[in-house]
Amino acid sequence: MLERRKGTGLMLLVGVIALLLGWHFFPDSTSAGQWTVSDEGILAYKVSMPQYNLSPSEDDGNSTLSAVSFQSRDAKIAALLRIPGPDADRRNQSIPGIVLLPGATVSKEREQKLARHLADLGFASITLDQRNLGGVDAKADLQMFLKGVEPIEHKMVYDALAAGEILRSRSEIDPERIIYAGESNGGRFAIMACALDPVAKGVLAISTCGYGTDAAIASAGVVDKNMVRFYRSIDPETYLSRIAPRPLVMIHSRNDTVIPYHLAEQTYALGVQPKRLHTVGCATHGYCAQMSGAMEEELRSMAT
Repeated sequence: MLERRKGTGLMLLVGVIALLLGWHFFPDSTSAGQWTVSDEGILAYKVSMPQYNLSPSEDDGNSTLSAVSFQSRDAKIAALLRIPGPDADRRNQSIPGIVLLPGATVSKEREQKLARHLADLGFASITLDQRNLGGVDAKADLQMFLKGVEPIEHKMVYDALAAGEILRSRSEIDPERIIYAGESNGGRFAIMACALDPVAKGVLAISTCGYGTDAAIASAGVVDKNMVRFYRSIDPETYLSRIAPRPLVMIHSRNDTVIPYHLAEQTYALGVQPKRLHTVGCATHGYCAQMSGAMEEELRSMAT
């Protein structure tokens, strides 16, 4: 899925080189219209309900599945909407919804095993094909930001927020019970989106961590304010305090094959209450069956 926690020191070095090469611009963050980045590096969007197309639903076990496409910023985003069937564990007339963000290289189709499990628990989900299939290019995004152009990683956060609005528009789904969830790199975007969606119920971040940007900036002695703003704006750790009073829930394996457990611990330590970190022992990256119990308990708690 993604990738080890990339050394932010390396990303900062790229930025320093960019400055030496002359890529030094001082954009007015308000010039881009609906997106801004504060002096502290907090991304903000004015989110509107996207126009979307929905294919006829098809039975898929204990749920129905529909293809969705919607316009988000400058791109058409493909997604899958899964609605629990009448035999699922639906405890209320209207059901909670989850914006489900796969890890890098993982398509919406490959994420459906987890989506089916969520449907069995009574949760609807919309799973995105993220831009670049969830991969990021911090070097290219830095150059865009310094030129006053909206970075791809920022647009990926907007995509998740727009998907949340689609869930809220559905009559089957309770608009007041929307949760963001993601695996690996998807977990990073889920944290950021939840922080920017003030009425979301919480975030479930599986097998993920932040970039440790603040520590890297301090150690590298970076003082350029626009470079600092950009790197902070793409680091989920920047947004952790804005999730409260909604819960931050992280689930991670001590034997994760991609993101070492101690990096998840470091990110979790920066979060504020309410927060919980669940630890399992499967030797994999991303969701595994050992996470099921904690995931169900936490999602039900968020959805109440």
